[in-house]
Amino acid sequence: MSARHHPTVMTGISLLLPITLSTMAIVLLAPVLPRMLDEFGKMANADYLVPLLLTVQAACITVFSPFAGMLGDYFGRRRLLLWAFLAYAVVGVAPVFLHDFWAIMASRVGVGIAEALIMVLSTTMIGDYYDGAARDRWLAGQTAFASTSALLLMPLGGFLGRYGWRMPFWVYGSAVVMFALVWLFTWEPAETDPDEEADHAPHHASWAGFPWGRMAGIIGITVYGSVLFYTLQIFAPLGLKQLGTTDSFWGGLLAALASVGVPLGTFVYSAFRGAPTSRLLFAEFALLTIGFWMMSRAATPTAFLLGGFTNQLGAGMLLPTLLVWTMKGLSFEVRSRGAGMWNGAFSIGQFLCPIVVTLSSAHGAGLFGAFGVLSLGAGAGAVCAGGAMLTARRAAAHG
Repeated sequence: MSARHHPTVMTGISLLLPITLSTMAIVLLAPVLPRMLDEFGKMANADYLVPLLLTVQAACITVFSPFAGMLGDYFGRRRLLLWAFLAYAVVGVAPVFLHDFWAIMASRVGVGIAEALIMVLSTTMIGDYYDGAARDRWLAGQTAFASTSALLLMPLGGFLGRYGWRMPFWVYGSAVVMFALVWLFTWEPAETDPDEEADHAPHHASWAGFPWGRMAGIIGITVYGSVLFYTLQIFAPLGLKQLGTTDSFWGGLLAALASVGVPLGTFVYSAFRGAPTSRLLFAEFALLTIGFWMMSRAATPTAFLLGGFTNQLGAGMLLPTLLVWTMKGLSFEVRSRGAGMWNGAFSIGQFLCPIVVTLSSAHGAGLFGAFGVLSLGAGAGAVCAGGAMLTARRAAAHG
């Protein structure tokens, strides 16, 4: 067997790094959202439209991810992934040179389409290269990479934002580096014989054997959990600003400190990944509930950050739980489509998050009232997961 067909550490890292582009698409710009609101605040409905510059790509991912999965199963993974990196770099940097709001919005749509391909195909290739516990570790590693990058990108976005809200968009050019890594350390996954590179695409188009019922349940929970997952990452700088932190750099840095909970949550998940899924979901939604409640009651930045940390600890456990749950049981022939459906579902929540928070703010005494509403929503998830856990225990006891 050729050495290049044995996945190395660099193979895994090459497929973990692309997940940071999904984080970059939103977290890098969150610290400059107030500046963007100042720039375009005179437009009609600016309070709704400007935050969508951060999350419109999520709508594109929602729509395009299932198609990205179909393309990956039919045409193969690697070549599409390489082209997607180049497209991401071009449209990602474009707002540096654009001045019309709708032109910038169009570039963000392009980011969403490229991001859909990148996320779906890189996740699928991890599933292609690894099995069992090794696959679970690398998939959980995606979450760790995404959350760790958030700790760096949020203060970086705030620092660059000191020189204008356009400056953070330069960072999107880092997709070129990821292109080089994937080019050097991966190959087109083979369906059967790992000694032979898949020079010809597998052309899998049949849906026979796709686990529709199982995926439907996972997708529903994923959309719900994603709204809760992204709330702090999008709205922490605005919450801190209302508590007196007005500098974009310090706002980004403090929000990043709260987000330390996400990588820690990933490590906690890794220690308990053998536990039943219902038990994991109960613990995760409970932490999200407590965190949102603490944030809703916060009167100082310190209290807000403590609540945010608790919230993000649950979020850090939730994402690998959902992703590993999804990838289990997906065969090579349908793996890319399953990954595409899950990725699209998670992005629905990302897109809905600012809408849910804005509507909750309008009917719940502002942003902090919205956190209280979301605490109730997360609590409902904990109750449902707890019920499923008790039902499973009773079934096992009478089994």
